[in-house]
Amino acid sequence: MIDSTTPLQAADPAAIRAERRRLVESVAAHRRLLTERRPFELADRRRLDREAAERARARARHGKALQRVHEKQTRGERSLTGRLNGLDDKRASQENRALAVLRREAIERSLHGTRLTASEVNGIGSGLVRDLAAQGIRTAADFKRVSWGKAPNGRGGEVLYIHRTQGRKVHVNGIGEHRGRPLVEWRRSAVARAEARAPKELPPDERHRIGEIIENERVRLTAELAELPKVAGAARAEAEQLHAERLAALTGAQREAGEEAARRRAGFDETAERLIGLRAELAAHVELYGDLGFRDRRARSRALRPVPDVPPAIPAPRSPEQNSEAGPEPKWGPEPESGSKAGVDAEAAEPSSASGVRASLGWLVPVVFFGVTAVFGAGETDATPLWCAVATRLVSLAVTVELLRLWIPRRNWRTADAMPGGTGFLASGAFLGLAAAGMFTDPLYAADSAPWALAVVAALLVVAGAVRRRGAGPGTSA
Repeated sequence: MIDSTTPLQAADPAAIRAERRRLVESVAAHRRLLTERRPFELADRRRLDREAAERARARARHGKALQRVHEKQTRGERSLTGRLNGLDDKRASQENRALAVLRREAIERSLHGTRLTASEVNGIGSGLVRDLAAQGIRTAADFKRVSWGKAPNGRGGEVLYIHRTQGRKVHVNGIGEHRGRPLVEWRRSAVARAEARAPKELPPDERHRIGEIIENERVRLTAELAELPKVAGAARAEAEQLHAERLAALTGAQREAGEEAARRRAGFDETAERLIGLRAELAAHVELYGDLGFRDRRARSRALRPVPDVPPAIPAPRSPEQNSEAGPEPKWGPEPESGSKAGVDAEAAEPSSASGVRASLGWLVPVVFFGVTAVFGAGETDATPLWCAVATRLVSLAVTVELLRLWIPRRNWRTADAMPGGTGFLASGAFLGLAAAGMFTDPLYAADSAPWALAVVAALLVVAGAVRRRGAGPGTSA
């Protein structure tokens, strides 16, 4: 080390030049090493951004998994609750069906037991009874009605046909209008007697059997409804475990990368300190021995060039999650804030994934309607003025864009929410307003009061929607 306190001695010029060359080369070498610091810091910043993005993706996957679990649980609870609430109606429906079957069977038995005899029907003797029996008509259950039609051989005009229960119609010679009417009246009276004798209510054992079926189904649905929270809890625990494992893997890799970056940064700091010392030693050598010529000045000017600037600050990862199982994360860059405040900020930054309320797909119906209206118009005729056609298309396009602007973010799980209050009123008012505009320009309806009524209703709906939108905010979309 040469400084101003070193006594002047007669030194060999070659040794002086060699020492000067050594100092200049050392300064140049350390400077070359420090030129790598800026690319390193930029690469480390990209690494931190990449790690923050990986953590954000992990949080997004975790939130999406929890959202799916919540939506599945909500759908299951809604379905099971609806089925439980409908069990009473289902019981009444089953009892009505069972009673209808019981009455039908009783009526059929009664009709099968009502035999056709000559004494039962006026105008039909034993011969016609035998002819009817030969055609398969022996009881009131064997036929349904009579009708007129052409004779089987195509001659003789129209004859009376008897429609059997199996679907075939037959004609019996000797039975025309005068004998067919008493035959139909006889069957009608037999049906009336059978319906009067049929049971009006279910037997107690049948009602008890249906009640047991409904009660068993109620117990099963109640058990399934009680099991849903357990299944959802297990799914959430599995998602939390998977998220913790993923974060642990990310934390381990990031800790290793952070330790390596810290080692390299410490090496650069040590090199910078040595460079400062070498420059001071070189300055003392120049002050002691003076200038050694053009080549020396040129070498010193090249070696003493300023080192490229280093990025002013190395950002820490954005909102790092602290996992108790994975251990504390390494601290890179500036110190984070206090634990409670950082936890609150990170918690506030997390997207809400447990609301379970998303804008319905049914909103695509008005979107499609207004989109089609924006292209083809609202019921325009040849008498529709150009300004009206353009105005209705522009209004339809504006409503379509506004509905999509409100609906698309509310379908995303990160920003899931119901449509703003009053949106339904506003869309309905716009729909009726377009209909009224089309009727005003149509000569068939222009003189009627219907367009004015539609216009008044549309204005009321728009006002109600605007008031509800102003006062209610997000929530129900009616």
